Amino acid sequence: MKKTYLLATGIVCLVASAFIIDNQQSDLPVKYIDPVNMDPSVKPGDDFYAYANGGWTKNNVIPAKQTAWGGFNVLIQENTDKLIAMVDAVSKMPAQPKGSLKQRVGDLYASGMDSIAIEKRGYNPIKPLLARVNKITDINGVLNEVALARVNGEGGTLFSFGVARDSKNPAHYMIDADQGGTTLADRDYYLKDDARTKTIREAYKKYIVSLFTLTGSKGATAEKNADIILSMETTLAKAQMSRVDRRDPNLTYHKYKVSDFNKKTPHLNWTKLSVLMKATPQDSILVDDPDFFKTADEMVATIPVSQWKVYLTWNILKNNTATLSKPFVDARFAFNKVLTGQTVQAPRNERMANLVDGSVGELLGQLYVQKYFTPAAKQRMLNLVNNLKVALGERLQGLEWMSPETKTKALKKLNAFTVKIGYPDKWENYDGLVINRNDYFGNVNRIAAWRYNYNITRLGKKVDKGRWSMTPPTVNAYYSSQNNEIVFPAGILQFPFFAEGADDAFNYGAIGAVIGHEMTHGFDDKGRLFDADGTLRDWWTKDDNDKFTKRADQVVGQYNALTVLDTLHVNGKLTLGENIADLGGVNVAYQAFKKTKQGNSNEKIDGFTPDQRFFLAYAQVWRSIMRPEATAQRITTDTHSPASHRVNAPITNIDAWYTAFNVKPGDKMYKAPADRIRVW
Repeated sequence: MKKTYLLATGIVCLVASAFIIDNQQSDLPVKYIDPVNMDPSVKPGDDFYAYANGGWTKNNVIPAKQTAWGGFNVLIQENTDKLIAMVDAVSKMPAQPKGSLKQRVGDLYASGMDSIAIEKRGYNPIKPLLARVNKITDINGVLNEVALARVNGEGGTLFSFGVARDSKNPAHYMIDADQGGTTLADRDYYLKDDARTKTIREAYKKYIVSLFTLTGSKGATAEKNADIILSMETTLAKAQMSRVDRRDPNLTYHKYKVSDFNKKTPHLNWTKLSVLMKATPQDSILVDDPDFFKTADEMVATIPVSQWKVYLTWNILKNNTATLSKPFVDARFAFNKVLTGQTVQAPRNERMANLVDGSVGELLGQLYVQKYFTPAAKQRMLNLVNNLKVALGERLQGLEWMSPETKTKALKKLNAFTVKIGYPDKWENYDGLVINRNDYFGNVNRIAAWRYNYNITRLGKKVDKGRWSMTPPTVNAYYSSQNNEIVFPAGILQFPFFAEGADDAFNYGAIGAVIGHEMTHGFDDKGRLFDADGTLRDWWTKDDNDKFTKRADQVVGQYNALTVLDTLHVNGKLTLGENIADLGGVNVAYQAFKKTKQGNSNEKIDGFTPDQRFFLAYAQVWRSIMRPEATAQRITTDTHSPASHRVNAPITNIDAWYTAFNVKPGDKMYKAPADRIRVW
């Protein structure tokens, strides 16, 4: 239920040899920007991404276990290797006190690594769940199961439900109901009829048949069940809002009296459902997509219980497949291969280390930051952030299109930013979470149940703004509109994003642009709708709103014209927030860089001027190669533009880039000054 912006969700990255600085132990100087990874045969003004990264792209391949390879991926892989070493060592320690950090971290990992026990159990762990569904006789039993599965950590189904902050009163928690009920990553996978989408649906049906067959259904029955599930999920998909519409927080904000919403969905009684899902009775409810629930209510009223039982059975199967024996895991991977093109599964130790991080990440994170995150790195980041805040403030003051009235409020919002770096001030202890070394399936379900119940217990409590939405080892960053905060986990504060020993041009072009990106999210097409205290409130004059919208539309137009795989167009509206943040991030980082000693010099390093190094560092962060299947999937589902466009598109609007690389009319990327887009 989080309402946050993420920097690079779904963006994956490069090859290890390209980014491991393997001459650090020698007397050779470190090359944070290595000309070997460039392609000097390409003119910077024709394709800057290829110029900056072409040598690397030609000399690297995607590892079989990856869907893409690039700057993010290598760092993720390096972090994963560190986590494996940690959890493996902890799991082999003598028995630790029950409930302690090391007991739960070590035993969770050990339970997932016990493949012999997991194979022996087969699908026995879910047999009681399947039997429970089989006993359902009426629609009340169906709704009870929907609630029970969620509370027990067995997986949510039909709709999303939890506790979220009221966007128009962010100091207050409320129950929140949202669309859901589908399996495929986007509604378009159910509704479109192009060749790729049909292939995905065929693979999905095969996956459904496989899991039903593995649990004892005969071929014809399994096929029939797959048809029922596809039909029901397609109906739900038709009722869902599109990803583009869901980017507008005003379109997903609907507050109802519970009694009034019950009248709109008479077969989904939210008073009863909320109690079944452990929420104390509430007067009001937030509903992201009311039309979706009209359809869900009609389905509850008209679809036979026998079909609902098939649907509920499927949700048990798909939600628990990863914790069962190899045939189930393999069936899931076979389906994912069609979606992403990944050719082999990641090793079990990688999957289990990442499970520990994703499940009890603030326990594991304490071990991680003790070993890998230095106070000096945190201080350098704080200095960078403060310098970028000054630069963004100057840019806001200097906007020719914004009125003084709106500027004052924008500066108030900027000055109210909370900055979080490295790890939380107060660690989450996961009180009450029991981890059993011999119960992998039970551990995973107890974790999910703990998380759900922890979310529900926020009702009536004061909002804790100290909480993080990412774990310390995460290679990512985010902006939260309701907290008005920018957050940089320890995991991303490493090369190729950041290096304590690097020159300012490198750090400002790499992590500086990331910092600027997250700051700009506070003023992108979505973030700008929230004020300084995180309230969804219109603080713009109409004229300023119109001027911003005109500039945002120019960004949409620029990206709509871009393609991948020759024919797939970037969705300029879906990616608008990230594209504005990319453009703003580079502008803000560059302006801050020009305040440094190096930024005001002409001293060359490895033949590159300070400005050239700044832009090359930015381009290096995004170098990536990706499988065609993954590329096509992300065009549909990812709010970020493809890597090459994240480099080339923003810089065509930045005057300093033209000067740094002598880009002239006639170069393929050249845009006349009057055509360069200025937002922030």
